[in-house]
Amino acid sequence: MSIVRAPQACSLQAAPVPRTLVFRPCSCRTSGRAFVPIEQRNAASRMSVVLFAKGGKGGKGGKAETAVKEEKGGKAAAGGIDVQKIAADAKKDADDRMKKCLNVVAEGFNTIRTGRANPAILDKITVDYFGAPTPLKQMGAVTVPDAQTLMIAPFDRSTLRDIERAIQESDIGINPNNDGERIRLVMPPMTQERRKELAKQVSKMTEDGKVAVRNVRKDAMKKAEKVELPKDDKKALEDDIQKLTDSYVKKLDEMAKAKTDEVMKL
Repeated sequence: MSIVRAPQACSLQAAPVPRTLVFRPCSCRTSGRAFVPIEQRNAASRMSVVLFAKGGKGGKGGKAETAVKEEKGGKAAAGGIDVQKIAADAKKDADDRMKKCLNVVAEGFNTIRTGRANPAILDKITVDYFGAPTPLKQMGAVTVPDAQTLMIAPFDRSTLRDIERAIQESDIGINPNNDGERIRLVMPPMTQERRKELAKQVSKMTEDGKVAVRNVRKDAMKKAEKVELPKDDKKALEDDIQKLTDSYVKKLDEMAKAKTDEVMKL
């Protein structure tokens, strides 16, 4: 008869870990190189990319160097600001405002009387219509029957006297003729002295226009200074705005010369 013995419990126990045990970082080596933390490895990788973009130690890179330069001139510059968009918006705003200055001067030139009949000379005249200053052109139809005559047919005949009075009090230098239905304005021949006075008005309007254009340039420069643009981009923007200013000043001079010649022509 065989005797079967019950299994005995193992008397081996895991040794307790001493509390004074301190784990120290090991100097693992991979392929003969010491272990480097990931932060240092990322920095080293970025440095390698920069060196490659620059073409090594002293050479110049190709497409990589171009990409780096484009990044510096784009959104990466000035803290993520799109430099190209800021410059384009600043030039467009300055161009629009300078164009308005040019239009104001052109409208002023139209109000200066020359030897020929021009309805634009009535643009600045307002009529007291029931206590409200109303542009004369809104009070009636203005026609040019011949090269020396303007005809005003009021929509309301009761305003004939008011329109006549407004023309007499204006500075156009024409005496209105009221026939009870219409007002006729005959352009009188201008003396040489009168032509010189009108030429001075042209010159003054031109100078006022130039001042307005330069004020636009000054305002555009101030707006550019509020944005921290790179030095080269800021200089390029200032040069572009100055060229724009010079072009509009030149246009004003050309307009003034043409208008002066028209005024002084006998």
